[in-house]
Amino acid sequence: MKRNFFVPLTPRGLSNISPPPPWHYAGDFLVIDFWARPDAVASLLPAELQEDTKAEGHAQAYFIDWQFTGEHDELLNPARYQYREFFILVDALFDGKPVAFCPYIFVDNDAAIARGLTQGFPKRLGSVFQTRTFSAKGPAATKLAAGSRFGASASTNGQRIAKGIVTLEKPVTDPAALGSRPTINMRHFPRLAAGQWERPAVHELVESIMDNFTVADAWMGKGELALPECENEEISDLSPVRCGNGYRMCVSYSVTDLKTLVDHSVK
Repeated sequence: MKRNFFVPLTPRGLSNISPPPPWHYAGDFLVIDFWARPDAVASLLPAELQEDTKAEGHAQAYFIDWQFTGEHDELLNPARYQYREFFILVDALFDGKPVAFCPYIFVDNDAAIARGLTQGFPKRLGSVFQTRTFSAKGPAATKLAAGSRFGASASTNGQRIAKGIVTLEKPVTDPAALGSRPTINMRHFPRLAAGQWERPAVHELVESIMDNFTVADAWMGKGELALPECENEEISDLSPVRCGNGYRMCVSYSVTDLKTLVDHSVK
């Protein structure tokens, strides 16, 4: 019998917005290295993190086409458990150690929003697309080969917030080239009761834990990224000063845990 983890809390748990852990993910990634103004990156960091001055404003943009499952063959319900996502990670320090922090993330699926908020990812609703490849080769199936180009875009509330292109040059032979900073998030859930708005029920700095992290078919090349200025959005404050490498890869991992680093929650 399924059990409740998220709302709605129902007799059999079938109507929950997402099943309980373990959560298993597999997806096609487009990743673009870029450098923003260091002051723009620093302004997004929570008080518990410090600016990584050696990084000089380095960040990464991720466009992902995901497939998800729990323990009950949820992947056979693609209408509910396939989704696409765009987010940014910026370089920072925690207790002097290099980490990556996620200030912005957009996704097109409510179940993914719920799981993300639980992990501390500040997910919002958006629309994300990227070029796909298929085993049946043809003009519409971009192949994994030198010179191939993969495009991606993200929008929210009818406005384009990101556009990226990765031009493949060579396979990745050294996994270290893909980066290995741990991802740090802020779990924040406010109180609505009058007089307690400034006393959040949950305010935790957490480290994302990814089990059985696997990378396949990784290629690297030239990355291009634009973050257009939009009404009532601040993501364009991170507009690239310059771009670096771009990557295209397949990734899978599982989530069963979360590490709390600092807990400011009001008890």
